[in-house]
Amino acid sequence: MDKNIDITLKVWRQRGPKDKGGFETYQLKGISQGSSFLEMLDVLNEQLVNEGKEPVVFDHDCREGICGMCSLYINGHPHGPDSEITTCQLHMRKFDDGATITVEPWRSAGFPVIRDLMVDRYAYDKIIQAGGFVSVNTGGIPDANAIPIPKQDADFAMDAASCIGCGACAAACKNGSAMLFVSAKVSQLALLPQGKVEAARRAKAMIAKMDELGFGNCTNTRACEAECPKAVSISNIARLNREYITAKLQD
Repeated sequence: MDKNIDITLKVWRQRGPKDKGGFETYQLKGISQGSSFLEMLDVLNEQLVNEGKEPVVFDHDCREGICGMCSLYINGHPHGPDSEITTCQLHMRKFDDGATITVEPWRSAGFPVIRDLMVDRYAYDKIIQAGGFVSVNTGGIPDANAIPIPKQDADFAMDAASCIGCGACAAACKNGSAMLFVSAKVSQLALLPQGKVEAARRAKAMIAKMDELGFGNCTNTRACEAECPKAVSISNIARLNREYITAKLQD
């Protein structure tokens, strides 16, 4: 049975991208262990507003582990101490009574802080845009969706497509690399016949955009795989490297 706990929060506060930030400490009492981490932050903000103070800015949307916007660094882990979940799926039962919880924004050159715990993750959107489109000949026979695809390829493509672009991989990586994200997006199309037409151009364009936006390179520490809320495999990075080398050899 869930009980109520008292916790100490150390929260990163920063007014803007160019302002100097720092941690502020807050005490919360009577937090239900059945509440989610974001619901706990809602309680904190209600307390701050009642005290006439600025609420903590943090990102969220679906609160169902789908959109990836609830990107918080909690006690040294992207999305918190539980595995294969997003922050909105983390519950307070993972923390003991009297615990001190440190909450930070993503730490990566590609994700500048907007305010407090909210970062600009538009860099991932730019990488996706660099990847471009998929050509599908809908007037031909057979239709693109009727092309037989080996089950193993379909399974690998669907596993790669489970990436929600939250940025946990880059936040966990000591180099701030976005290779797991980029490789997942390349793999989900490279494995399917519909993605073959633009495969070479896509791999080169997405890696070039990733480098341009300041993300680091992969050194295979596997921190990205360990912290990914959707358990996207690092094997996708090997596939991305193959796609990229093949594309460069075609130049």
